[in-house]
Amino acid sequence: MPSIWRGQQYAALPVAEVDGELRVLLVTSRETHRWVIPKGWAEEDLTPSGLAAKEAFEEAGAIGEITAEPVGCYSYSKRLKDGSHVTCDVEVFRMTVERLLPEWPERGQRERQWFTPERAAEQVAEAELIDLLR
Repeated sequence: MPSIWRGQQYAALPVAEVDGELRVLLVTSRETHRWVIPKGWAEEDLTPSGLAAKEAFEEAGAIGEITAEPVGCYSYSKRLKDGSHVTCDVEVFRMTVERLLPEWPERGQRERQWFTPERAAEQVAEAELIDLLR
């Protein structure tokens, strides 16, 4: 069934140099436990990059420097609580992670893990996000 509206979300692409190599931090989604990047719905009081940074903190405990402009975008079909689906457009902002907190708001609901960009691309489901990670 086609969705009536499109949702807008903003995401962080948390990256860091680990043992001399670039790594991407992925988190699991709360309901399906798939590997994703931290993202969320727009909020009136936050810029898109500010929202992306907030989501990286809440979902992954990541603190760092985030770009002001998106590095890419992708779309996906999000299942809502009522079982319906909406197509979401996601603007992605690169975050250079400076530290990971041992405790964070969604720690009990999600896992987080570092991956090489190629391995991260193998873990996610969205084709446009796969391209962005590669």
